[in-house]
Amino acid sequence: MSRYRLAQLNIARMQDAIDSPLMADFVANLDRINALAEQSPGFVWRLQTEEGNATALSPLGHNEIVNMSVWDDVAALNHYVYKTAHVEIMKRRKEWFERIAEAYVVLWWIPYGHRPTVDEAIARLRTLRAHGPTAQAFTFKQAFAAPDVAVDSAGPSFGDACPAL
Repeated sequence: MSRYRLAQLNIARMQDAIDSPLMADFVANLDRINALAEQSPGFVWRLQTEEGNATALSPLGHNEIVNMSVWDDVAALNHYVYKTAHVEIMKRRKEWFERIAEAYVVLWWIPYGHRPTVDEAIARLRTLRAHGPTAQAFTFKQAFAAPDVAVDSAGPSFGDACPAL
């Protein structure tokens, strides 16, 4: 078993304020989708404030929200993102969020027990944007194995068949 866990950050640029009528249905689904994540195999932790989500945090600007979580491995996160009711929300993304041309999802390995900070996550996103996928910051499409897991040089790949695109 690996001594590492997978951290992920994704950001979204809202079309309007979180408390606006435009965002109401997104907000109405947050508790359900967050509960689904927490009940999913391989889930470890997610970033949240006292409200139970992270929408009050906007470290990249007033209209950008962050979602950060930790999982056992890439396969567990991939299953939650692409093979559960989470897909329903992803398919509706254009209703609430602006398209972001550069990378908005980043994955990276953390030592078992470590809780990543938002600053750490943003630094990983910036690394991905600057250098493309590397062992320090990668994507589902070009995932890297945990540092203590021996794999072939290509590493695991899950594709990026996002139904929301």
